[in-house]
Amino acid sequence: MSQLHPLSPRRKTRSIMVGKVPVGGDAPITVQSMTKTDTRDIEATVAQIYSYAAAGCEIVRVSVPTKKAADAFPEICARSPIPVVADIHFDYRLALAAADGGAACLRINPGNIGGQDRVRAVVDKAGEKGLSIRIGVNGGSLEKDLLEQFGTATPEAMVESALRHLEMLEKEGFYQTKISLKASDVIRTVQAYRLLAKQVDYPFHLGITEAGTPFGGTIRSSIGLGILLGEGIGDTIRVSLTGDGEDESKIGHEMLRALGLRSGGIRMVSCPSCGRVQIDLQRVANEIEKGLKEIDHQGITYCVMGCVVNGPGESKDADLGVAGGNGEGLIYRRGELIRKVKEEDLVPAFLEEARKFKKEMDAAKI
Repeated sequence: MSQLHPLSPRRKTRSIMVGKVPVGGDAPITVQSMTKTDTRDIEATVAQIYSYAAAGCEIVRVSVPTKKAADAFPEICARSPIPVVADIHFDYRLALAAADGGAACLRINPGNIGGQDRVRAVVDKAGEKGLSIRIGVNGGSLEKDLLEQFGTATPEAMVESALRHLEMLEKEGFYQTKISLKASDVIRTVQAYRLLAKQVDYPFHLGITEAGTPFGGTIRSSIGLGILLGEGIGDTIRVSLTGDGEDESKIGHEMLRALGLRSGGIRMVSCPSCGRVQIDLQRVANEIEKGLKEIDHQGITYCVMGCVVNGPGESKDADLGVAGGNGEGLIYRRGELIRKVKEEDLVPAFLEEARKFKKEMDAAKI
């Protein structure tokens, strides 16, 4: 398989650390999510973080809205398998507590925590602990004077807000910062990131905020993040969905793989079906995909095609492929026909060949 590349060279940014995970510079683009539990419930929150990590989440954000949440935060950080970002709003004392409690990064808006002296306290603590800070600008919560000046949360207003917050941190000599500029619609988000990318060299966290339910949210996130990533903009991402956080991570990784920005994982090509198909293609494709995940075969391309029109051609570009026929299927390995089996035997036969392929690939690495 030839390596895919973004449409534009990746934007050059400074590199910061979120715990042991580098963000920006030449580091791989990372995938993030946010817990959806009550932070005070330590067991539920830790369990969810482990579930996210198993789905590919590399950095997790945890809300710290109250003193009781801050009290639970240290144990959550201590037990988390991935770096934890503390999500803080308004009360700078919660940021200080989270920093002492093991946060790898603080997500704040410097302008809403009560003045430069409080920003200084947070920055001093972050410097003492070796933490980075994420400035999170959201189209739904801009400063009142900017809304009055621009009339609404325009891309220009969002960028102005980000620059204000950056200035407050830079005034204290702090530069270990990443920035997000999220709106709930694609166009504003894309325009805001484009504008700010011309003015600063800080790494960007990408996302379409409040993107929606899994169907619409995945589409909006894919378009918005795909445009920016294709232009070389973005250093870490979150797909924000009203649904399971595990899906956010899985979709995020698939976006990056589709653009050739990350490798690994299972890539499965399957046709949408048409009148030529003479097998139960949906069942076959779903069962093969499920079986491949259980094999945990990473970095391999598979294709499941419903007929012999495009099947053989697609199989030449895949490591293992199948083309359906009249109640039967042809299995290809790197373009070479290796088996012809009945439809009812197609899934187990394909997975058998996948296991063989994995065993041979693993042996070749030794």
